[in-house]
Amino acid sequence: MRKTVAATTAAVGAAVVSALCCVGPLVAVFLGLSGAGLAGTFEPLRPYFAAGAGIALAAGHAGLYREDRKACQPGALCADARTRRRMRVVLWIATAVAAAFVTFPYWSRFAF
Repeated sequence: MRKTVAATTAAVGAAVVSALCCVGPLVAVFLGLSGAGLAGTFEPLRPYFAAGAGIALAAGHAGLYREDRKACQPGALCADARTRRRMRVVLWIATAVAAAFVTFPYWSRFAF
């Protein structure tokens, strides 16, 4: 289960970093900061961060659903149905957040 949590955290982190080129200047403008164009230096790296987010999410999903198929020992974390359900919910929320950040450059022109 620790691998699933680590993969989910890595995926969301990679998705956030992949959107820095577009979100960074907007956040800086809202905060009244200048020099926000420095965040644009991440634009060439965006596909790599997006791929990293996808790989980490795939690893998280594979690890979580593989644990569902394996037999757990009584008293283990994966033996509790509520814990597995919570982890699935958190993983799908992380997937939605990562998808929103990765696709931000495409839909941001309609939102702002």
